[in-house]
Amino acid sequence: MSLPPLVEPAAELTVDEVRRYSRHLIVPDVAMDGQKRLKNAKVLVVGAGGLGSPALLYLAAAGVGTLGIVDFDVVDESNLQRQIIHGQSDIGRLKAESARDSIAEINPLVAVRLHTERLDSSNALAIFAGYDLILDGTDNFATRYLVNDACVLLGKPYVWGSIFRFDGQVSVFWDEHGPNYRDLYPVPPPPGMVPSCAEGGVLGVLCASIGSVMVNEAIKLITGIGDVLLGRLLVYDALEMSWREIAVHKDPSTAKITELIDYDAFCGAVSDEAAEAAKGSTITAVELKDMIDAGKDFLLVDVREPAEYEIVKIPGSVLIPKGDILSGAALSQLPQDRPIVLHCKSGVRSAEALAAVKAAGFRGAVHVQGGVLAWANQVDPSLPTY
Repeated sequence: MSLPPLVEPAAELTVDEVRRYSRHLIVPDVAMDGQKRLKNAKVLVVGAGGLGSPALLYLAAAGVGTLGIVDFDVVDESNLQRQIIHGQSDIGRLKAESARDSIAEINPLVAVRLHTERLDSSNALAIFAGYDLILDGTDNFATRYLVNDACVLLGKPYVWGSIFRFDGQVSVFWDEHGPNYRDLYPVPPPPGMVPSCAEGGVLGVLCASIGSVMVNEAIKLITGIGDVLLGRLLVYDALEMSWREIAVHKDPSTAKITELIDYDAFCGAVSDEAAEAAKGSTITAVELKDMIDAGKDFLLVDVREPAEYEIVKIPGSVLIPKGDILSGAALSQLPQDRPIVLHCKSGVRSAEALAAVKAAGFRGAVHVQGGVLAWANQVDPSLPTY
């Protein structure tokens, strides 16, 4: 869909700016007018992670005058495989501050605003109000719905991207001119149904592929050139090296957005069944260690995926993936004559598996709060984490 320019042009470009952006200026569709609009634009990137990293670098290089960064997290070593805006020396620093410094190296003419608080319903509208365009590179459904609803209420467009393993998706949402995110995904998936990148992994370079498309859409929106992805979902398969489009239409049955809500409750970290099953049936990593040291007879079941099990495991654990438990295929492997202790990476998947196991009649089963990460942090710090 072709749309008018989102941003009015700045009054002029300096001599330094003309030199820096000369390869844009000789492109007829961009030229001086388009570059002036980029200079005058204020763009907010939600998340300085996998998608935010390439997006921020290319927005800065393109000459977007003001960049906002929303991120309260700190750089972890596991981020460096894909979050290219950060480096080894940034481990432990706020991602927003690390990203700001990298942007300054790319383009010192860009003004950077940092928002290092957690984005939620109490501050989203105030933060978004100061920007022309939002880029959403978050990896959880609660924040995606929050970003969408805030943009709808403020009448702002936003570019959305999503990545998982080898697959990526990109679209543009603008409720005043086309569909919003709720027209594509009216309700979130059931808790535990869609694993995060932290659980399922992501090919690092996929972030660059999807992040660069997001910036391409941002430039088109700002300058008013080309046909943006409003009403179209672009789907990328890196293994097949294929792109395909899916039409997205406004759904008249989509509920009207009138206010921001509690998005964590709306999406749910775990299902109601899992939360109920975990009540009174949750032990800590230290309690598990005590059980092992005391020689208690029980089956320790790791419900993660085989690739995760190869990275790190709790000694004595047996791998039975959560999917096999939920489908019922693995229930025959569980003993009736001794206790069952379930664990995963952080405790979410094991809670879902616990609900299925209890429903199948294994009433005495428990799960480990915090999973392998808690074991590595509290019991055996020599183990790797991921």
